[in-house]
Amino acid sequence: MMRAIRGMTISAALVLLAGTVGAQGARPLTRCPVDAVVSGTVCMDAYEASVWRVPNATTINRGLVTKIQQGKATAALLAAAGATQLGTAGDDYAPCADNGQNCADDIYAVSLPGVVPSAHLTWFQAQAACENARKRLPTNAEWQAAVAGTPNPWPDNGTTDCNTGSVFKAVATGSRTNCKSARGAFDMVGNRDEWVADWVPRSTSCGGWAPSVDQTGDMQCLAGAATSGEPGALLRGGGFNGTTWDGPLRVDGSYPPSFAEYFTGFRCAR
Repeated sequence: MMRAIRGMTISAALVLLAGTVGAQGARPLTRCPVDAVVSGTVCMDAYEASVWRVPNATTINRGLVTKIQQGKATAALLAAAGATQLGTAGDDYAPCADNGQNCADDIYAVSLPGVVPSAHLTWFQAQAACENARKRLPTNAEWQAAVAGTPNPWPDNGTTDCNTGSVFKAVATGSRTNCKSARGAFDMVGNRDEWVADWVPRSTSCGGWAPSVDQTGDMQCLAGAATSGEPGALLRGGGFNGTTWDGPLRVDGSYPPSFAEYFTGFRCAR
């Protein structure tokens, strides 16, 4: 006779479990934390990440870290705890190193509206910031699913369209109100290029999409393959100083994961 588990037999429990993960994988989600939007089986951050250094993260500010990990942190809570946003004016992530070392319990990725998203960080640092927040970088496929419905960005009217026509700076997350995907994620096109989880052989040239797939000129840099050196880590969406080549299909595999610059940003997923 099957042993009961809180009034349910093991066989019944297995049937219930099988209902959540079947031949097609996990069932689509119905709700996510307040800082994220539902996209299939994934909770995708609604906003490009701002990266924060939290002092005394394992002691005095442990409660704040818990709120970050639950998706409940606010700018006011971060400020009250003495947290400092990084990566808005330059590379100030040290001692969190470019290779992701010394980053544990130090830098945290937060999805917030109304802040300039962080940049100047490598793929490794972005991954560490997501991991500390109990998230991860989305896969390329997950990112592509979440960006669907974001309007093509060009020309940029400078107020509501995706931020692809600014020569000088990224803008506050969510401030370009039309730059929103069908799932509700903001700024997936323009503002900051976004690291995703996938690596590929590092691209050496760029190509175009078939006209049946894209008629707007989004650039794909996945042509050719470097035969030495680092692999390529995919960047998606394009940045604030782009033009017609940015958009929902923009993908660039020409930069190694150790690369960091003023346009390299990210968002996390659960």
